[in-house]
Amino acid sequence: MGVLESLKKSSFVHLLFAITFFTSGIIINILQSILYLGLKPFSKYYYRKINYYLCYSFYCQLVFMAEWWSGTELTIYIDKNDFDKYYGKEHGYLLMNHSYEIDWLIGWMFCDRIKMLGNCKAYAKKSIQYIPTLGWAWKFAESVFLERSWDKDKETIGQQISELGDYPDTMWLLLYAEGTRFTAEKLELSQKFAKEKGLPILKHHLTPRTKGFTASIPHLRGKVDALYDIQLAFNPKAAIKPTMTNLLRGEKVEAHMYIKRIPIKDISDDEQAAAAWLHKKYEEKDRLAESFIETGDFFATSGVPKTDKFKLERRYYSLINTIFWAIIVLVPMLYYLVKLFISGSTIAFTFGVGIIVLFFLLMYKTIGMSEISKSSSYGAATSKKTN
Repeated sequence: MGVLESLKKSSFVHLLFAITFFTSGIIINILQSILYLGLKPFSKYYYRKINYYLCYSFYCQLVFMAEWWSGTELTIYIDKNDFDKYYGKEHGYLLMNHSYEIDWLIGWMFCDRIKMLGNCKAYAKKSIQYIPTLGWAWKFAESVFLERSWDKDKETIGQQISELGDYPDTMWLLLYAEGTRFTAEKLELSQKFAKEKGLPILKHHLTPRTKGFTASIPHLRGKVDALYDIQLAFNPKAAIKPTMTNLLRGEKVEAHMYIKRIPIKDISDDEQAAAAWLHKKYEEKDRLAESFIETGDFFATSGVPKTDKFKLERRYYSLINTIFWAIIVLVPMLYYLVKLFISGSTIAFTFGVGIIVLFFLLMYKTIGMSEISKSSSYGAATSKKTN
């Protein structure tokens, strides 16, 4: 094992990364709160313009971990004409499978390469908005937070989409229609539910929850031009699994992402018709997943027309930004921590150790949130309820 490989697996280096990430996150949150209170009431336009760069500066530190630290590669399958004409140039509504711990991060990698990472939004649990750094950043960035109480969520969806549709720059809004990350246990319950309701029985996805989707479509019309159907896959036989822990340890993974652009006008506003469209789309996504798992090719057995395959070059901004924050945060922090340790004061020493422990806890708590074994039980708990 070389020196660089040893450093990538070092807990001390991981701690330095955590200190940089969370400290920069708090600084960015403070700047966002100042803008939210002092600028947004007077100019929503300039608030969103500036907040784009603040969000980008925070998010791309995680993109750095994937692209530069671990060397993760992304192969995309997109109609090249559509890519050149539309991608990164219009508001989009994203429909993505929720099968892996790092599916969202691979999505961020792609968004960074088409220069719109700072305006990525998502539907998320309301509790996430109270989590310092990332949750607060999402809140200031106007992501759609849901309580999983339909009467409240229906109103929230309409209001938020109307707001997001007015963004001055390209904005993408992500929906995980499965509602929670895929696990074998949830799949079993989902298949039982689908059988009882006469819905398509899926092998590689949970039965999609249609309410959020069907409630969104009417509000998207006239504001968001297209839905982007995204299917992400990793080689199931690969020795390195796609997890946050492996990325942090500098382990390289290879991701494959199929994306199809679908005009919003092609999807009905009618609730039942839109729900039927979504179920049919997930049947297609299941065939894509099955084909990739069996052959390593999305198109071999799925019946989906083959499309262009290519890679986009990673950008240097995530690397430069992360180095910038590391210098800004670590140099003064390590200086003062060393002063605390050599001061001879028991209180100061305890305070310094407490800071280190806090950052370790934050780091592993954040990683734990992404782990499949610790994912939300919502899908399993509510699989017997109607969509």
